[in-house]
Amino acid sequence: MHRRAAVSTPATSSKVAASRERRAARLRNNNLINSGAGSIGVPYNGHSNLHPSDGGAFRKKVFIAAGTLTVGILSGLWIAALYHVTTNTEGSGSEGGPGSTSKFAFPKMNTLRRIRKNDKKEISGPDAAGHDTPLKQYENPYTAEALKKNPYLGWQPTIPAPDRSFSWRTCFTAKPSEDGTNQPIGCRENPSTFGKAPAVDKSWIPDVTMVRTMLMHGKDINGNPFPPPLDKEFCENIAVQGGKQGDTNKECLREAMIRPTGTLNSTTVTIYPSNHFGVDGDTDPITLPSPRIMCLVYTMADAHSNRIQGMRETWAGGCDGFLAFSTESDPRLPAISLEHDGPEEYTNMWQKVRSIWRFVGENYLADHDWFFIGGDDLFVMPNNLKTYLASLTHKDGTDPKTKEYFVGRRFNAGGNDYFNSGGAGYALSQATLRKFLANIDDAQHCSAKAHTSTEDVMIARCLRYLGISFTDTRDSKGRERFHPFAPGTHLHWQHDESDWYEQYNKEWGILTGKDCCAPDSVSFHYVKKASMVRHMQALLYSCDGDER
Repeated sequence: MHRRAAVSTPATSSKVAASRERRAARLRNNNLINSGAGSIGVPYNGHSNLHPSDGGAFRKKVFIAAGTLTVGILSGLWIAALYHVTTNTEGSGSEGGPGSTSKFAFPKMNTLRRIRKNDKKEISGPDAAGHDTPLKQYENPYTAEALKKNPYLGWQPTIPAPDRSFSWRTCFTAKPSEDGTNQPIGCRENPSTFGKAPAVDKSWIPDVTMVRTMLMHGKDINGNPFPPPLDKEFCENIAVQGGKQGDTNKECLREAMIRPTGTLNSTTVTIYPSNHFGVDGDTDPITLPSPRIMCLVYTMADAHSNRIQGMRETWAGGCDGFLAFSTESDPRLPAISLEHDGPEEYTNMWQKVRSIWRFVGENYLADHDWFFIGGDDLFVMPNNLKTYLASLTHKDGTDPKTKEYFVGRRFNAGGNDYFNSGGAGYALSQATLRKFLANIDDAQHCSAKAHTSTEDVMIARCLRYLGISFTDTRDSKGRERFHPFAPGTHLHWQHDESDWYEQYNKEWGILTGKDCCAPDSVSFHYVKKASMVRHMQALLYSCDGDER
């Protein structure tokens, strides 16, 4: 039986044309054609390969596309699995090197979700905010009871509206006035957007978990993302002064293959302990609970709106506790000003640090396993610190609550005068801090009355008297984990035997180039600009592999 061919009339032709026009209009109005979950939208170009009147051809194309996509996904998974295995077997190495005998596991980076706002791309998602879905206990941290204890929980400064004429490079080139008020608003460093710090009582004890709580929840109290999304521009080459050439920090992170060992919200760490039995000398990976770490930063009040805010919006949430010790208290950060012997100046840093350790010991000692201290120009990868410390105690079969550890970048000032660099930051186990506090007022052996800037030397001498030795924190290939300079400086270090840095490292030497820094490096000193902190944070946690 033959069907009559459809007769095209002016009415039916106009209906088909109208239908096609409506479909094309919908595509134009959508403006973006998404190529998959998490992809960047591609502007619609006005042409479509989808012909609504050709149903059979359309279905055929869909089936072909689906088959091609399936093959592509399976191939990608196979390549990713091969890469993951290769990366893990070429990590820090096995036992026999000068430092730690464990290897670390690189994380499988989650797919990034990107959004467009006024044509300004921002990076969001699990690797930018440090997590994907908040853990159950962080689903609603801003309860009436919690806010009664800490009314500033969930606070963050106003985030400027996206402005497509703004470039983050101006934050590198701008020279702020003494009060910082000429800094572009978009840089999130201008004190005018920060507001005046609320007054607190002298007996105030800061809630050091607030930044961690906000990061784990992923939002501030008003529902804004926390940490704020990092702009896609941070994935570009950005030198110290904002130029597109000479980004030695990015070059070092790439050449030395420096990566985070997990996301900032990780509650566990994965280590690969050496056992001498396998083909490559490694056992299966072991997952351990993350050690609890409190990060302490000494600073000044004029750095609250820039350096401290930059830390708060990037790596600080990776610490279980975070507290700035400053010349003024601010419960929103939090930051606290402590009284100590002598003036508030650099040449009296030892007395300031003594007051910090005393305050921490009186209020937070039992809540944390480790205590990491450094200045406000420090960039830290807390998850790498946790992984390294967990591998250290697992290898030794010890507990930081009962075993004394003094961990950092050791220097030798001559003879037996060893110390850990204060610039690179150092960590004390709970047992070490407890023992130090029991002897903190020993004027003879622990320099209780000394007024000096060399706080790192002073505490090292005290701990040496107490029988607490140093830990060699290099990896199995002799690469350092704690760094007294910015990444680019270590990559391109020029040897000069007369330099103090060469003198302090004469005993074990200095590696340069791609071997300057361990892939699981922990800290870098002299990262002074908050915008550079954001740049490095984006490169490590957010940018695609080919952008790093």
